[in-house]
Amino acid sequence: MNSETEFELPQLYRHHVFACNTQRPPTHPHGSCGASGAQALWDRMAKTIEAEGLNGIGFTMAGCLGFCNSGPLMVVYPDGVWYRATTPEDVDEILNSHLKQGKRVDRLVMVLKRS
Repeated sequence: MNSETEFELPQLYRHHVFACNTQRPPTHPHGSCGASGAQALWDRMAKTIEAEGLNGIGFTMAGCLGFCNSGPLMVVYPDGVWYRATTPEDVDEILNSHLKQGKRVDRLVMVLKRS
């Protein structure tokens, strides 16, 4: 970028969460976050963000994030932290610790590798 085209991009969110909601049949060889109960978890997160007026947190239910057998998965940006939440309490902990206080929830972090 040169000086004529440089400009500052506004940050809409302090954190933006992308949560996989892909639904495949339970017998599908790749699995899916939807088949692992993602919908109820993500509904809880979305409702809490809205109810608490957390405008600095963006939440998007997404299609496949590419690690189907590891789900339900979410990724938090700009941090690039991947989480596997399996209970409502996990969702609450991610919201309260990471998204509100900036403290990563290490017990729920997924270290993923592309094969």
